[in-house]
Parts: sequence; C-alpha cells; structure tokens
Amino acid sequence: MKKPKINLSKYIPTGLPCLLIVVGLFAILGSEMGVSQMFKTIMATAHDLLLNTVFFLMAVCVITGAVGRIFMDFGVVKLLEKLLRPLMKPLFNLPGVASLGAVMTFLSDNPAIISLSQDKRFCSYFKKYQYISLTNFGTAFGMGLLVIVYMVGLGYFAAPLIGFLGAFCGCIVSTRLMQYFVIKAYPNYAEEDVVEEVVKRNTKTHTEEGSMFTRVLNALLDGGRTGVDVGLAIIPGVLIISTFVMMITFGPDKTTGEYTGAAYQGIELLPWLAEKINFIFDWLFGFKDPHLVAFPITALGAVGAALSLIPEFINGGWVDGNAIAVFTAIGMCWSGYLSTHTAMLDSLGYRELTSKAILSHTIGGLVAAIVAHWVYVLFTLIASLI
Repeated sequence: MKKPKINLSKYIPTGLPCLLIVVGLFAILGSEMGVSQMFKTIMATAHDLLLNTVFFLMAVCVITGAVGRIFMDFGVVKLLEKLLRPLMKPLFNLPGVASLGAVMTFLSDNPAIISLSQDKRFCSYFKKYQYISLTNFGTAFGMGLLVIVYMVGLGYFAAPLIGFLGAFCGCIVSTRLMQYFVIKAYPNYAEEDVVEEVVKRNTKTHTEEGSMFTRVLNALLDGGRTGVDVGLAIIPGVLIISTFVMMITFGPDKTTGEYTGAAYQGIELLPWLAEKINFIFDWLFGFKDPHLVAFPITALGAVGAALSLIPEFINGGWVDGNAIAVFTAIGMCWSGYLSTHTAMLDSLGYRELTSKAILSHTIGGLVAAIVAHWVYVLFTLIASLI
C-alpha cells in the first residue's frame, strides 16, 4: 500500500511567511536580550501580569458587574435609556431605543449590543444602515465602566470624565462614518427596514418573587458571576498581547543596564519608532514620552491588556492627567475592536462590511483621543486661572 504523497506547495504561501515572522521576531529579541534571558522575561512578565494585573482587573469586573446587574434589575438602565433617548437622533442618527445599547455595553462589554440586536422588537426601529452601525456605536462604550473605575482607582477623577467625553465624540464620528460608508456601498439600505413586519408579543411583566434583600443579593451574586466570566475572558489578551508589547516597549534593567531575565524588560523598539514621529503624538495626544504609544496600540486588540500597561507607565514617571484622559478616551472608544468587530458583524449577517467598520472606528478612536487631549488642556488652563 502506497503512502499518499504530501503536497507541500499548498502550505508554503501561508506556512512559510508565518514561520519566518515568528523565527525573525524571536531572533531579534534573542539577539539583543540573549535567548535564556528572553524566555525568562517572557515567563516572568506573563506570570506577574496574571498575579498583579489580571486578578485586579477581575476584581474590578466583579464589582462593576454586580453594580451593573443592580442597575438592570431595579430599573436604572431603563431610566437612563429614557433620559438618553432625545440625544440619539441628532447626534448618532439612530432611533431612541439605541440608547439602551449604549448603557448595556457601558456596563458590560461590546457584544452586549449583539444580544439586543437579535430581538425583533428592538431592531424593528432601525433602517438597515442604522442597524449595521450598531457595531461601531456599541463598541465605543464597551467596558466603559471598567475603564473609568480603574482610572479613578489610580487616583484620577477629572481626567477619566474628560476621557469619557472624548469617547462620546469619537463614537459620533465612528457611527456616522459607518452609516455613510454603508449607504455609499448599498444605497437601498437607507430605506430598507431590518424587520419588515413588527412582531408583537403579549408579554407579561414579571416581578421577581422574594424580599428586597433576596433580590439585591441575587442581583449582586449574578452580576459578580458575570464579572468573573469577563475577567477570565481577558486573560489571554492580557498575557499574550501585553507581554509582547512590553517586550518591545521597555528596556534592560535600569540600574545595571543589563538583561537579567526579570519581568518587564525588552528592547525598546516601539519607543524608538515612536520617537521618530513623537512630535505628532505630542501635538495630537499630548504624549511627552514615546513609551505611552504602547497603550493605544494595545487597546486595538484588548482594552484590558492596555490597562495592564499603566502601572509600569506610572513607575516610569510618564503618566500625568492628560495621559489618563487620552487613555480613557481611546481605551473606551476602541476597546479591542480589532478582536470583536469581525465576530459582531458576522453575527449580524454583514461580514463583508468589516473593513468599513474597522476604518470608521479607527478614525473615531483617534478623534476621541484628540478631543480628550485638547479638552484636558482647556480644563487645566481654566483651573489655573481660577
């Protein structure tokens, strides 16, 4: 019996470039740091991130999840939705019910908007171009409560609120750009409804049985359990993305100037590249140190991973109120959209529009950061005059 021949040609176009990139990356790091020290640093950084960052973020997720569930179970979300409805049409060109999606994603994460979009009663208010833009709209508020609470926990109060304003402006730009791109590609979507016939259901209002104490306790525990799930979900992003970004951001040991295999050492490639054009980041974002560029780059993939960079930035003395405002804005607005947009649009049934959504949101995030920086500059100017 002859063994079947293995056709290597079909693996070469993808396998060979992948192999070259991975080997080249490790070769660059290993040649500078030393192979032994490189692997020690990778393991030590990932381990320290798990113990000192991931578990802290998980604790924040549990608390914010519990608060979010309390808000949902006791009508605060509905109240906020009613208050925000008048802003939806003039600012985002969306129906008033879209405000519910903003509140839900702010309290949880980007995919919360998808669960709403599967409800026929919810999506019956939308034209197709508006419905598709929900991906950008919801993402801009994703994990907003987590980001703001984390920044406040670092001792900053005004800066995170300014960052929230920046994220709000970035959301307007991203959502409306996406709507423009969709209508340009599919003009008929401007008039077509998502649901042609509204399905009316006779639903009865269900009030959870039990005392007030029981309802509060159940809401806290259920919300906290959701926070644990979110905390577990961010582990791969934090450990993989943050470890890689840190190894191309930070340098050798500060005291000896040598590589010892300790956590958070690297080859400072990213700051070297950013320094070449740092005048742009300084004018747009107010970044005084090129190391800070690592935050927005990491936020492209996972905002939890980006938050894990801040303690090291603080230790390096690079963080000020302006940086926190910009980090909040771009962290909220982008909130790992590169890792979620494809899945979100796929679940909506419009995967072919992923590139347009990503382009729109990239621009929206940059606008968010710029607005946060210049509003913070104005804030500090006014504060100095008072």
